[in-house]
Amino acid sequence: MQSSSPVIHGNHQSHYAPDAPPSEVAPGEIAVGVVIGRASEYFDFFVYGIASVLVFPAVFFPHMDPLQGILWSFAIFSLAFIARPIGTIVSMWIQARWGRATKLTLALFGLGTCTVGIALLPGFNDIGVYAIALLALLRLGQGAAVGASWDGLPSLLALNAPEHKRGWYAMVGQLGAPVGFMIAAGLFAYIYSSLSFKDFIDWGWRYPFFAAFALNVVALFARLRLVVTNEFERELGDHELEPANVAELMRDKGLHVWIGAAAALASYALFHVVTIFPLSWMLLHSGQSVTDFLIMQVMGAFNAAGAIVLSGLIADKLGRRTTLVIFAVAIVLFSLVAPWLLDAGTMGQYVFVLLGFVLLGFSYGQAAGSVTANFGAKYRYTGAALTSDLAWLIGAAFAPLIVLGLTAQYGLAVVSLYLISGAVCTMLALGINSYRNLQS
Repeated sequence: MQSSSPVIHGNHQSHYAPDAPPSEVAPGEIAVGVVIGRASEYFDFFVYGIASVLVFPAVFFPHMDPLQGILWSFAIFSLAFIARPIGTIVSMWIQARWGRATKLTLALFGLGTCTVGIALLPGFNDIGVYAIALLALLRLGQGAAVGASWDGLPSLLALNAPEHKRGWYAMVGQLGAPVGFMIAAGLFAYIYSSLSFKDFIDWGWRYPFFAAFALNVVALFARLRLVVTNEFERELGDHELEPANVAELMRDKGLHVWIGAAAALASYALFHVVTIFPLSWMLLHSGQSVTDFLIMQVMGAFNAAGAIVLSGLIADKLGRRTTLVIFAVAIVLFSLVAPWLLDAGTMGQYVFVLLGFVLLGFSYGQAAGSVTANFGAKYRYTGAALTSDLAWLIGAAFAPLIVLGLTAQYGLAVVSLYLISGAVCTMLALGINSYRNLQS
């Protein structure tokens, strides 16, 4: 008979019945929680990103020309990524003091509240600059809540993966991105095509934000059902997936945090260049249908999901780091033809979207946690969260703003330069990481 012993989580203890044998958690159960959680978060963010192009210039920046309105919308879009690491750090303290379930409940409730708050906002014509200020405040809240929603399940999934299946299990959580985008873009396409432009701007755009709140409620219960069970608490505790002191993390493993963030930049730089930026470019410089373009992006996201799955198979054959390098090179090659495709009319833009999404899937499928083993058990939980936050901040947060703004001034060659810079950072980071591992 196994003796009863407490497992400590922060300041909390979980006691297990002495006669109850340890119950292992199946990787499939962890995968379900990971996909549901990530899909709800990405849906929220893509709803906001699409609205930044189609809605916010008319609602919050009607006093500006279309380009300036979109640029200001993109500036507010980036605020969430600035707030993400702050949300992560604060939530680690909350978890250590009150537990994982309390942290997740607060995070997802905050995310849903901010999302619905955006749906209820009056426009600039109603309350002037206060509308913009409230939009920025709620966007900061969204970002902090996403940072706080880190539950450690992706790390737990990776640690439970068989040795020869690590690439396969690494890609599972990444499926949330194309799923979230498909739902968001499909919903906007339906509403945009069903209403007059006036009705869409007056009230129709608000429905996707209400839908995001409903999805958050489902995600909250699905994830809490997993992470508060004794089995999951035992697994998370056994693998030491608990908050660490951030100051100690940066002192002892700070270089690994930055290497991990840079290793993902090829895919993160591409992320918003194929999702949010081309929609703004099409709206400003092309006469094609918004609905048709969104549907094409939904098809692209479907292809990205397939590429993510294939990336797991490729990574298990070649290794995750080799896979990341190969597709970083592929992104460089894609960047060389990207300006020509964007400037080649409707068919060229469709090829840009479809090809870009496929490359995004292959690269993004293995981007998360590619070097988190460097953190060791003590810092893995907090290190993985902050590494992801910084990768988003450096690679993706300002991508729509920078690429659209510089493209308006200097032409589409900026798209190539931005993508190449991300790919070079990935290759350098992986090279440095390999060199350090050989030296140690």
